[in-house]
Amino acid sequence: MSFWRSSAQHPGWPRPAGPLGVRAGVVRLRPVRLRDGAQWSRIRLAERAHLEPWEPATGVDWETRHAITSWPAVCSGLRAEARKGRMVPYVIEVDGEFAGQLTIGNITHGALRSAWIGYWVSKALNGGGVATAALALGVDHCFGPVALHRVEATVRPENAASRAVLGKVGFREEGLLRRYLEVDGAWRDHLLVAVTVEEIEGSAAATLVRQGRAYWT
Repeated sequence: MSFWRSSAQHPGWPRPAGPLGVRAGVVRLRPVRLRDGAQWSRIRLAERAHLEPWEPATGVDWETRHAITSWPAVCSGLRAEARKGRMVPYVIEVDGEFAGQLTIGNITHGALRSAWIGYWVSKALNGGGVATAALALGVDHCFGPVALHRVEATVRPENAASRAVLGKVGFREEGLLRRYLEVDGAWRDHLLVAVTVEEIEGSAAATLVRQGRAYWT
């Protein structure tokens, strides 16, 4: 298959995004890869108390789900969806080290040209601007190479930190989804937030730089 056909069918993949500098270091987004398993498993298992309260239930216990032996199937599934043009699964790197994940999913073109975006970042980097920078790079990727018009996300109302990150990048609240997802043992309400390309002035990353929240490297 030629590069042109691959790009036309799967815009934005496997192109990386960044860099963008913040207090914690230099943030980049790059495709997930098989050799990420050890770092992924180590962080996910060590930071269960930090991550699990915000993540949808899967029916598989946390230890089994995040064992290093689970990663090959997870990674191959993500990359298969990317090859089909339905997803862009990224690793968030800070100074070249695995720091979390950002995923653009349910990519739809045609009249809708929309997707959802989700992310998690290691607790060790909280407050360093990493999630905000990664989200901004992801949004710019959606509105640039992936050629979308709208990006949405859902967040629990009580997740003040994630709501702040979304707000800094330009997401606005559109409504409350009652008992939307099973999370942490119960059906939880979620806020639906979104941003369209018309609401971004130039780029989300450039806005963070103008605001003094990030810098070009």
